[in-house]
Amino acid sequence: MQDITLHLLLLLFAAAFFAGFVDSIAGGGGLITVPAMLLAGIPPLQTLGTNKVQSICGAASATIAYARQGHVQLRTQLPMALMAVIGGMLGAALATIMPGDVLRIILPFLLIAIALYFAFKPNLNDIEKHGRMSAALFGFTFVPLIGFYDGAFGPGTGSFFMLAFVTLVGFGMLKATAHTKLLNFGSNLGSLIVFIFSGAILWKVGLTMGLGQFLGAQLGSRLAMRIGAKLIKPLLVIVCIAFAIKLLADPTNPVRVWLGF
Repeated sequence: MQDITLHLLLLLFAAAFFAGFVDSIAGGGGLITVPAMLLAGIPPLQTLGTNKVQSICGAASATIAYARQGHVQLRTQLPMALMAVIGGMLGAALATIMPGDVLRIILPFLLIAIALYFAFKPNLNDIEKHGRMSAALFGFTFVPLIGFYDGAFGPGTGSFFMLAFVTLVGFGMLKATAHTKLLNFGSNLGSLIVFIFSGAILWKVGLTMGLGQFLGAQLGSRLAMRIGAKLIKPLLVIVCIAFAIKLLADPTNPVRVWLGF
């Protein structure tokens, strides 16, 4: 593609800033950045690769902010993050043989289900509860699976991590958000390594948007720590519903094709 103009670069920076703000609280930053890059004329493959550059900046920013306040212990959670890296690498490497249409069919309904769970489940707050499995078992099972999904497809990864942390490990909303950002960083790193070797990255765009993501995530994570579940829960519901609508609104979505509208 032709060299991107300064005007478009500034618009992409603004989109990334807003995406970093939203993503650091409830996930779903890709809902903003991927369409923005496509509208700017960036080809799909370069959009996916470049998106990992700016996404990892936002995830790193939010992780640092949460870690400074003690909501996630980086050293003790390193093995879990490493599993996310491995999952992200495998997913990105195998993306070409993933059943994309199946994911596009299932994902909107999964996101709606997650939104309904967080909207109507009582007693969802920042208080930790007894988990259904240990954090170690979770790290060696669900983390690489969700990381694999992130590398292969991506959208909704933060929502899946949030749901898994709350329902399986028993984390409160704020702690789940903090750990989700750490694992997002891991799966993004794994995917980014693969995309670097594939040459599918526009570095000027990625680094410019990365700065926007970093700054937006700093603001969002600090606001989340101040308000907690009262902010995280409704924003997570809104992001899930908005992303489900976006997927179903795509004229090429297999569900719409089958229904004939």
